[in-house]
Amino acid sequence: MAQNAPKLVIFGDARKGRVAETVKDFISFVETKARIIGNYCLEDCSPQILADADYAVVFGGDGSIIGAARSLSETNVPVIGVNLGKLGFLAEFNAEELKEYFDEIIAGKAQIEKRMQLCCSVSTDGSEKLASSATNDIFITAGPPYRVIELQISVDGQRLAGCVSDGIIIATATGSTAYNLSAGGPILSREMDAMVITPICPHSLSFRPIVIQCDCIVEIRGMQLNEGTTLSIDGQHWYNLSSDDTVRVHRHQGHFMVVSNPRITQWDTLATKLNWAEKPRYI
Repeated sequence: MAQNAPKLVIFGDARKGRVAETVKDFISFVETKARIIGNYCLEDCSPQILADADYAVVFGGDGSIIGAARSLSETNVPVIGVNLGKLGFLAEFNAEELKEYFDEIIAGKAQIEKRMQLCCSVSTDGSEKLASSATNDIFITAGPPYRVIELQISVDGQRLAGCVSDGIIIATATGSTAYNLSAGGPILSREMDAMVITPICPHSLSFRPIVIQCDCIVEIRGMQLNEGTTLSIDGQHWYNLSSDDTVRVHRHQGHFMVVSNPRITQWDTLATKLNWAEKPRYI
């Protein structure tokens, strides 16, 4: 193996048989092509190891990639996503495609997309209780006893709207095809540096989703909440909100770097994964 061989960090859930088997096969495949400096579960890797890596190879579904992205947000290490889950919207490759294009990737010939991430913090009386990056979205849900909640939303210190609803979503372009889309929000081209604010079942037909600049600062205060009202980061981390909390969302300084599959475009992904703009079925 050459001394300048690329250094890889592998992420995957070894408890899942298919993941463990695929990772083992990949390690054998790259034995003479690359150095593997770490093989971890999703959030067990130290920042020092990540900083030394040239690529992170993530085996799993979208949840695995999103989880790894939070660990990688401070390092800008490119992610090679290998879909072993269901939808696999964020994973650009399957296991065979990874082998087919691996030489091209490590030679620096593959396109690397820079995806925007969000930073979310929760504070009470100026004291920060939570801070995290998000790749897809940050959302607030009403929770038990499932009455509607009222949220006050401001952008750059200017009052945007009061929202009486089941909650609200703030999504990146990457996350626009996730919960945001299911809630009626728009699809954003994934290279866009923008945020979309989408209410969840608002009690007003005129409260529509809105797309704002990425450099804006969004603040949300709970005017009327439930006991179970919850803030979620990418649907993976949860925080119970109270009326004393202020949620602040803005652009994260890091990025989610994704190695693109040269065989497909983002529009191919929309068409195949979501059946987007599918033609009518004529009899």
